[in-house]
Amino acid sequence: MFGGVFENKKVWLSGHTGFKGSWLATWLLQLGARVHGFALEPPTEPSLFEQLGLSSQLHQHEIGDIRDLAAVEKSIRSTGPDFIFHLAAQPIVRFSYQEPVETYQTNVMGTVHVLEVLRSYQQPCAAIFVTTDKCYLNQERHYAYREEDPLGGHDPYSSSKAAAEIAIAAYRSSYFGPAGNSSVNIASARAGNVIGGGDWAPDRIVPDAIRSLGRGEAVAVRNKRATRPWQHVLEPLSGYLWLAAVLAQPSLRERSAASEFTGPFNFGPELESARTVEELMEQILLTAPGKWVDRPESGAVHEAGLLSLAIEKARHLLGWQPAWNFEEAVAETVRWYNAVAKGADAPAFTRDQIEAYSAKARTAGMAWASHPG
Repeated sequence: MFGGVFENKKVWLSGHTGFKGSWLATWLLQLGARVHGFALEPPTEPSLFEQLGLSSQLHQHEIGDIRDLAAVEKSIRSTGPDFIFHLAAQPIVRFSYQEPVETYQTNVMGTVHVLEVLRSYQQPCAAIFVTTDKCYLNQERHYAYREEDPLGGHDPYSSSKAAAEIAIAAYRSSYFGPAGNSSVNIASARAGNVIGGGDWAPDRIVPDAIRSLGRGEAVAVRNKRATRPWQHVLEPLSGYLWLAAVLAQPSLRERSAASEFTGPFNFGPELESARTVEELMEQILLTAPGKWVDRPESGAVHEAGLLSLAIEKARHLLGWQPAWNFEEAVAETVRWYNAVAKGADAPAFTRDQIEAYSAKARTAGMAWASHPG
């Protein structure tokens, strides 16, 4: 997969102790990469990172703070990576209202710190900066946002990610490619609302639902009409990996210049997967018996009611598209939680889901899953 470009390559992965980071670390290890993780301690209890036993599998498991420029620089330079995936973030919208300074420091300056180290990095490196679909100036209308649309954000989290995207674009035009350091190629990636087994974060609908159902309680839903582009975690990760591979390996670009792939990319689901929270809950309850209740919060902070992504750019330039539809994404998510709760081996089950997803993509003829290298 991915043209075999990650085998025996050094990968610096920030945020490796988080939910998406743990899935990405697992996949990179399966691809034969030497993964150097840099992150704070696992943010939840339980945590997917610990359930997968990743600390003993990584080439290096480093506890560090992305807000510390000196620590980031020391870590990257000592690793000497061929690839960088920057996932470290403060990812919770409602928490950003409580801790806006921490949110901006982590999401904006943390990103700038990685960019600043890469500015003088002297060896070839492909770097993927992960932001979010919430970086767009959301007008909450029936429109799928494209990479060239205006950035913005009503809340600290969304605006911090928009600011990170602006910083990435400024560094790209000022210091990389023809403007400066041509040994480093950088791109940003914007995913939809990611779900999947092993997410234990507070204040997210799927882990909140799993916790409530596990206790035999009804799931309290605060905004049943909110519509989001739901996708399984493996969907955007396949996009990140393929984008990095294409940036690093000229033979995968089919004679296109690397500069065509150094901008932002949306990795979202098909438009039909933009569903309401109510529809998500009904789908969850098909395989996780229980019930949910409509429980709006009076005086709650603002959260977007409608959001969807356009993925034509990734489809056209990268040959990337989703492999699992909405129903499959939800079913595979619940299947992970159910299996692990019943005693299944979490690392083996996670690897099996990666294999099943990859097989589906290969059958569909997706470039990343079937490219001969």
